[in-house]
Amino acid sequence: MAYRTHDDAYPPAVSTDTLVAPYPSRNQPWSHDPMDAPYGEKPLPMAYGFTPAQSRDELAGGFAAQQQYPNPYARAPPPKKSRKGLIALIAGIVIVVIIAIVLIVYFVAVKPHSGDKSSSNGGKAVHDNKLIVGRDGTNVTTETGATFTYKNKFGGYFIHDPLNPYNDGAKAQSYTPALNESWKFGVDRILGVNLGGWLVPEPFIVPGLYEKYFDDQNVNGDEWTLSIAMTNDTAGGGLAQMEEHYRTFITEEDFAAIAGAGLNWIRLPVPFNAFGTIGNEPFLPHAAWNYTLKAFDWARKYGIRINLDLHTMPGSQNGLNHSGKKGYVAWMSSVMGYANTERSLDFIRSVVEFISQPEYKNVVPMISPVNEPQGQDQAAMHAFYLHLYQMIREITGVGEGNGPYIAIHDHFEPISNWQNFLTGADRLVLDTHPYFTFGGQDNPSIDSFPPKPCSTWGTQINASMNTFGMTIAGEWSLGFNDCGQYIWGLRDAPHTTNCDAEWNDYTKWTPDTKDKFLSLAKSHMDALGNFFFWTWKVGVSKNTGLVGAPMWSYSLGLEQGWIPDDPRSALGECERLGVVAQPDQYYVGQLQPWQTGGAGAGQLAPTATVGLDWPPAALVTIANSPVPTYTATAPIPTLPTQTFAAAATATADGWFNDADNLPGIAPIAGCAYPDPWNPGDVPPPPCTGGQQQAPLARRLAGPQPTAASL
Repeated sequence: MAYRTHDDAYPPAVSTDTLVAPYPSRNQPWSHDPMDAPYGEKPLPMAYGFTPAQSRDELAGGFAAQQQYPNPYARAPPPKKSRKGLIALIAGIVIVVIIAIVLIVYFVAVKPHSGDKSSSNGGKAVHDNKLIVGRDGTNVTTETGATFTYKNKFGGYFIHDPLNPYNDGAKAQSYTPALNESWKFGVDRILGVNLGGWLVPEPFIVPGLYEKYFDDQNVNGDEWTLSIAMTNDTAGGGLAQMEEHYRTFITEEDFAAIAGAGLNWIRLPVPFNAFGTIGNEPFLPHAAWNYTLKAFDWARKYGIRINLDLHTMPGSQNGLNHSGKKGYVAWMSSVMGYANTERSLDFIRSVVEFISQPEYKNVVPMISPVNEPQGQDQAAMHAFYLHLYQMIREITGVGEGNGPYIAIHDHFEPISNWQNFLTGADRLVLDTHPYFTFGGQDNPSIDSFPPKPCSTWGTQINASMNTFGMTIAGEWSLGFNDCGQYIWGLRDAPHTTNCDAEWNDYTKWTPDTKDKFLSLAKSHMDALGNFFFWTWKVGVSKNTGLVGAPMWSYSLGLEQGWIPDDPRSALGECERLGVVAQPDQYYVGQLQPWQTGGAGAGQLAPTATVGLDWPPAALVTIANSPVPTYTATAPIPTLPTQTFAAAATATADGWFNDADNLPGIAPIAGCAYPDPWNPGDVPPPPCTGGQQQAPLARRLAGPQPTAASL
């Protein structure tokens, strides 16, 4: 099966009276174009299993180099000005009208208004309420006054529509469906990057934040200790330094550049403190949600879809520095494990309600509710995923278009373990994070690594697509070893012995080394199929003046030549490297209807829920004593919405399903709780402040669906 191309004509016509485009409705289906070139009958023997293009050399040459556009991905962009030749060749009044409309779009809506507040051209007068359709070469002025030129050689266009802030007409590339067109999971290919380090800082991604406090031995590389150090540093800006980082590390220009790099999705890591903090938690509360809303705006503008990754959990879901606090796992584990899980389900509910609104569902079609959990009982984790799935689908309903796809992490289990998990579940995604970095080996040479993604992961991903359903690589990098400044934290040494001599300073890499990294990047892309590279940007170290973890920066690799400037050129890299799989090891080319919200979606197999009772007994009782829990007495946890200019029509209120009217959770009045992050091993005496609460059941008001219908 090969991907088909999409219609890369100009966006629909713009009314010359109001300059508001009559784009297709959100639910309007779109059709695939026929292929421009034949494909070979031989299945792609590795990787995602798509049949190879007729000419690999043509594809590898890139979009711009193909003057005749012989392959089905690279289609000639439509002319922007003269269509007289076309009019002379095509008879009929209907065609003449269509051409006239396109000319109106360009000469009336786009070209004259390239000096808008959002798009400027030499400081010309602005018309704040005019719709802008921007293409390659359009000058952009951001809300901060910064300017840049939009560069997109792939036929993409952005939309700036001040009167309709929910305009989903933008298209990242000609081969990617516009936001208001259907994304065909299992057919359309996710070419994505993470925005790591932005709202969830890590020392190897944003070294400058941590290096300032390197002499403070309490700062161990997590956000908890960094936040304490910032708070104590009142002369240096206090905790407001974190918001300054949010404001400057990722900007609108990054979103434009991501589309211009040929990528069509981002995975957006968001911390739990975006939804508030309690007790002595030192994190900056709420501010990250404001920047999440900015991300939604920028993604909408440039036609990029978002996989919303809830990257940290209360109590820490894995004890690693990127979970908020390093050391202890108190989420779904320990005395406060259940209470912390209740708290996380409360804000997951809020997020699902928000992104399921019609105004946001096209921009955020996927949610990853928990990043990289580990340290929990395996059966309990499976029970949590079932409960989470049921809670989300009770909010959204079942079937295509009803709420986001739900991506569950593999819990660092073999992905083959998941092939029969929740068979029949509606739009469930398996997320795996294939890394070579963290195996603990000394890998001083890259020479043997380019084929390894193909032989290690390709057939596994294909098998999972054919059984479980939609499977993504939510994180991967070019780290074939564990070199890179602060990869293991601020003070831990790598296992590889020649990091400083060979790998941490990319300015010393030879052209041959860069070529090997380029092949390694392509083999990952080919083998993983639907992917999100970790990460888009790595900051410069204040100590060295360089990016100290170059194998982890997509944008740097793009600039320096070891990341392909067209991710589609990776198709067939495994075959070129000689990795050949058996005929039954490639992806069959489409998912089953129930896996994409079609017939049978939500009809769980009779055995799917056996043994997955929620909450698990071991989570709510430790040493024969009940663990602390919360109670449903707080206000409904509606997330703040965006504010727009007075002329805009804002319709979203932050809550999708009005039948979901249960209160939010809160501590039981009069009860003392252990430290949620380090609660110890013995539950406190049962609380009598008011009444002891039974475990919460997050169900909607009204008749409840049966397990078989979810």
